[in-house]
Amino acid sequence: MLPPAPSHRILIVTDAWKPQVNGVVRTLTTVVQELQAMGHVVDVIGPDRFRTFPCPTYPDISLSLLPRRRLIRMIEAFRPDALHIATEGPLGLAARSWAKRTGFAFTTAFHTRFAEYVKARIGLPVRPIYAWMRRFHGASQGTMVATQSLRDELTARGFRNIRPWSRGVDLDLFKPYPREEFAHLPGPIFIYVGRVAVEKNIGAFLDLDLPGSKVVVGGGPQLASLQREYPNVTFTGPRHGEALARAYASADVFVFPSLTDTFGLVILEALACGTPVAAFPVTGPKDVLTNADGKIGSVNADLRVAALEALTADREACRTHAERYSWRACAEIFLSHLVPLMGAR
Repeated sequence: MLPPAPSHRILIVTDAWKPQVNGVVRTLTTVVQELQAMGHVVDVIGPDRFRTFPCPTYPDISLSLLPRRRLIRMIEAFRPDALHIATEGPLGLAARSWAKRTGFAFTTAFHTRFAEYVKARIGLPVRPIYAWMRRFHGASQGTMVATQSLRDELTARGFRNIRPWSRGVDLDLFKPYPREEFAHLPGPIFIYVGRVAVEKNIGAFLDLDLPGSKVVVGGGPQLASLQREYPNVTFTGPRHGEALARAYASADVFVFPSLTDTFGLVILEALACGTPVAAFPVTGPKDVLTNADGKIGSVNADLRVAALEALTADREACRTHAERYSWRACAEIFLSHLVPLMGAR
């Protein structure tokens, strides 16, 4: 834990950063803003500051090319009080190598089920990848994890020194707007929002026999193929800001078909807009949607059943539940888990 001080110099190294649009980037961007508002000096080193190459099978993501030397110069020039390594990509690996070599302490976070993503894309088994990830995170002073169910799973896989770190939602942006966006479509409206990629399991939603209309909001490598395969589905492409929030609010149910997310910020965004959520009983949905005051959705191994059950949820209860998740509290928890850079010497 960092010693009490009005201001700390905090360095975050991440392979997921702007202009990428995903939950990791949204989390880090907002936490950085909150930390800066609290008076801390924060720098983020991402792929935007290096030569990059397209990620195999996912060209929308850029990976840093041979970043080690330049990264070390950046770290030493910033002179951080604390180092957080957010991802396990080229930048994360280079920062971890530098910290281990110099004896400096750092923290990490488990944002992404990398093993399951690789298996979905190229078929590699998850066990050796988890073994590698266990070694990667095992060198840190603590690994931040978003949900209790994921903490339990990683503990069973041999991960140690896991620290809880929840998420937040922008309650000023994501709110119950007038429900007009899809008035031209037959109701009820079932919506998916997020990256359009194979690991999101969107086909499980699009294949459901549901009344009304299905809408997909987002972009990604699977967008064109899904548009061809499902001509009766409305694909809006990516949306941001108020346009995104209005799409959430105009739906009757947000369907979250992913089996591999570690939290699912989109769940909180939908709830904040008053839209109930239907999902499989997996990490993220079962952590957020259970033990709510009032019915805010449905978690079921049969996604169709969950979607139909969610139609009867209480939209006011959805908003009330989302209001429990503050980005300031998220940033404060993050700060509490950071360790002094010199702590390992």
